[in-house]
Amino acid sequence: MSGPSEQERLKALDARIAAARQAQTPRPHAEEHYSQAHLAWRMVIELVAGLGIGFGIGYGLDWLLGTSPWLMVLFTLMGFAAGVQTMVRSARELQKKAEAQAERQTQAAEAADASKKD
Repeated sequence: MSGPSEQERLKALDARIAAARQAQTPRPHAEEHYSQAHLAWRMVIELVAGLGIGFGIGYGLDWLLGTSPWLMVLFTLMGFAAGVQTMVRSARELQKKAEAQAERQTQAAEAADASKKD
């Protein structure tokens, strides 16, 4: 038969197991946080991807059609333009998110001020 000390040890073990399980479960993020460096790398990658894709298409068409280097230059410039356009679109998206967050904070501050006055 188990004595009181054994039951206390089992309860302590159960508590430790529950704490270990809770520590291992992934916590959902309420909002993803991106540092400024992450955003800068994202934009650089978008630009380089546009250049690379344009260069690859142009080089491939030049190789097939024998028009070296004209299509490569043309498609590289088009890839650059597409990369810049994608960067600008990403910047606008980030700006809209920042403006929306600032607006929410302003509304929350106004609501808090209004509740203090009442």
